[in-house]
Amino acid sequence: MRTFASIDDLAAAVGETVGPGPWQRVDQQRVDLFADATDDHQWIHVDPERAAAGPFGGTVAHGYLTLSLLPALVGALYRVEGVRMGVNYGLNRVRFPAPVRVGSAVRASATVAEVSPVDGGVQVVTQVTVESDAGGKPVCVAETVSRLYPGPAR
Repeated sequence: MRTFASIDDLAAAVGETVGPGPWQRVDQQRVDLFADATDDHQWIHVDPERAAAGPFGGTVAHGYLTLSLLPALVGALYRVEGVRMGVNYGLNRVRFPAPVRVGSAVRASATVAEVSPVDGGVQVVTQVTVESDAGGKPVCVAETVSRLYPGPAR
């Protein structure tokens, strides 16, 4: 976990990569709960028996489940002191080059690509790469956009 003492310190780190962070296991229960939350019950995610004979040799996590782990995965990489609030502003680009097989673990690395002023705070663009302990291609590559607002945490 890297701690930036301020938003200015984060801005000085543009171009630096933080991580990789700790591994986080993706089990079938998590995938099933995500399927229930999103009404995406495709068999490659929720039917282990059928998926065993499918293209991935078992169930795989939803791409959007992998994406939804970014706050936790990136949150384990760094924090910025002197920030009262951070918000997810969006994504510029997302790709899922490889599947996340259920039972595997994922972790992230992040490169601070840009820190620019916005009304009352800064916009931070981060290039995030999520890898699986199964190796091979990354399972998610995303350019995230966040906004940080300075002040005492509440």
